[in-house]
Amino acid sequence: MKNIILYLLLISGTVLQSQTKTDHQKPWVISDGTPFVPKDSYPQFSWDTTPTYYMFGDKERVLSSDELKFIAERTHFICIEKSHGYEELGAAELGAKHEAAAFKAIKPDMKVLFYFNAALAWPYTSYSKDFTKERIDSSPQLKSFLIENPKTGELAEKHTAFLFNVLNPDFRDWWVETVAKGVEDSGCDGAFIDQMHGNVNLMKDKKEDIEIAMGEMMGNLKKRLGDDKILLANNANSDSAKFVYPVSDALMFENYSAVHYKKENLLSDWDGMLKNAKEGKVSVFRLGVEGHDRGFLRSISNEEKYKVMPKISQEKLEYTLACYLIGAQPYSYFMYSWGWALADGSLVDYPELQKPLGAPKGAYHRTIPNGWEFTREFEHANVWINIESRKAKITWK
Repeated sequence: MKNIILYLLLISGTVLQSQTKTDHQKPWVISDGTPFVPKDSYPQFSWDTTPTYYMFGDKERVLSSDELKFIAERTHFICIEKSHGYEELGAAELGAKHEAAAFKAIKPDMKVLFYFNAALAWPYTSYSKDFTKERIDSSPQLKSFLIENPKTGELAEKHTAFLFNVLNPDFRDWWVETVAKGVEDSGCDGAFIDQMHGNVNLMKDKKEDIEIAMGEMMGNLKKRLGDDKILLANNANSDSAKFVYPVSDALMFENYSAVHYKKENLLSDWDGMLKNAKEGKVSVFRLGVEGHDRGFLRSISNEEKYKVMPKISQEKLEYTLACYLIGAQPYSYFMYSWGWALADGSLVDYPELQKPLGAPKGAYHRTIPNGWEFTREFEHANVWINIESRKAKITWK
């Protein structure tokens, strides 16, 4: 199946023209006027249109050739989610390997990340397949890496997954080697690491130790991956991830719930993107559609969701995109979806994201001191937003 898809893509002439490596030498300017110097390992970046990041998975199957082409035409930067291709190929690293090869066949400079979790023991890779109720007792070493629920004495769970104990040094060694092996086996360009909290809610008295251990584990992973690979840490801009932040190349602002639409949170994210840029780090800004009304999504079936959400997401795009544009810096990427499955937005066409944008002409302007109305000018767009009333207008030139 893999060879057939790659062959058809190549002979059909669908190899996409990529920006050249000279993009890495462009004098990208941060909103404070200082230069941004990217690493050679970073994905391509351009202000020509809205810079986007895609992250998706389909547990049942890999992408079709049309789906590959659709996504490749819209981004240089993707992550293959935790269970992608699991049922078709038998292991998530094989799903990531299949897609990495397929994307690079049509867009050689595509940067593809391998997903792994730092807190939840998802059983979708061949390395973690024993983290299930049926198999865990036959793997005593892996079982020793997990946390017990202090109230029941049973293995603790969240979202049906067992929980890693980051305070176990043997676990940290295993985890680093496992993630590195996943990146190598899949042929990916780095790793997206989810969940920086270290399951502190079950060990609140060890908060500081957990923070230090997380930083050590992520630091060792970065050393193991090397400078030519990208380490993206999810939500590592928080104070609780202060030891993770310095060793990460890229940070995601995940923003999956309504609280992240609060005006104070958005202002903090813009400050975070500026900080990341000044540190030479990549930012991924995701303000999920589900954050508008998470209760609504929970009240409908998946079938209904996939029918109504593309239209709702089109209606919500202008405000969400404006939230990104006000704070965007060089090597800040926009992600737009209502979840992490392939059907949660990755295959929806958003024409606004393909409109000419151009570089920002400066930092955002706060129209009233301590107010919540902001403007920013780009070469081909003017952005106005009020993050208190949640109104926005993007005027395309």
